[in-house]
Amino acid sequence: MYLVTVSGNLLIVLAILTDSHLHTPMYFFLCSLSLADVGFTSATVPKMIVAILTHSPAISYAGCLTQMSFFLLFGCMDDLLLTVMAYDRFVAICHPLHYQVIMNPRRCVGLIAMSFVASVSESLLHNLLILPVTCFKQVEISNFFCDPSQLLNLTCLDTLTHDTIRYLIGVIFGFIPISAILFSYSKIISSILRVPSPGGKSKAFSTCGSHLSVVCLFYGTGFGVYLSSAFSTSSWKNAVASLMYTTVTPMLNPFIYSLRNRDMKGALQRIANKIASHL
Repeated sequence: MYLVTVSGNLLIVLAILTDSHLHTPMYFFLCSLSLADVGFTSATVPKMIVAILTHSPAISYAGCLTQMSFFLLFGCMDDLLLTVMAYDRFVAICHPLHYQVIMNPRRCVGLIAMSFVASVSESLLHNLLILPVTCFKQVEISNFFCDPSQLLNLTCLDTLTHDTIRYLIGVIFGFIPISAILFSYSKIISSILRVPSPGGKSKAFSTCGSHLSVVCLFYGTGFGVYLSSAFSTSSWKNAVASLMYTTVTPMLNPFIYSLRNRDMKGALQRIANKIASHL
């Protein structure tokens, strides 16, 4: 699964970089999302594979914090990039005549940079909360990676401070992005329904289908992890839910975008033909 995830996402990146037909804002954001997916799954799965092969699930304090930092960085990048891609689709469908002006290269790079800075900030915030704590020696974590929520539960913060920080992070990096996505798609659907021709409606919906599928998969598994950790005391169920979130979702994203996107399928076919011609 890990090899499929990495190779699939890197193939998407290769197709976008080498095909001039895909040098548009939508595919620029998709390229960034694929790279974030590679980093997201690479933050947890290689360590799990090593633990399985060596029968040694232990991880150092520094290693645990490093793993948590990259997990949060790339996970937040996924979250914010999906929001940016929803905004891109909103501009393309609701303001098509101004699309090239609004989604100019400078703004696209700025949106990616803002997403990266926000993701680094969230990762640093968790580290600032956990680094002062020195009571992590010989602690057992009921998951296959250093889950940030479980590490926060082990800190010596009082309950009020702990809950305030958790809810604040949840609002900034959870509620606001999903609200922005829902708002964008409410405007998109409203605009599509006003299109008179059935063919125009179908084409408009097809441009959003892949992104909407990935959004549902990402947030569906994310909420599944949250509900599993909140209402289930089984560490096995929590680990399975986390595996779906950290491994299955990044693995399926390339298939969703390649199978549901005519331009992407064309680019991948051209890459295959070039490889075949050199063999």
